Amino acid sequence: MTVRCTSCGITISGEAYTSFPCPENGNEEIVRCKECRKQSNKYKCPECGFLGP
Repeated sequence: MTVRCTSCGITISGEAYTSFPCPENGNEEIVRCKECRKQSNKYKCPECGFLGP
């Protein structure tokens, strides 16, 4: 299974990322790479469109 950052779309390998359910609907998994987390890049839930920091 390929894991991609929800913010920037890069393929993530190893353990330098976090994942959590969408804060709005709880259905979609949001994945954030180390760099996007560090820079507080925005992400958008592909299911409901929720925008997060």
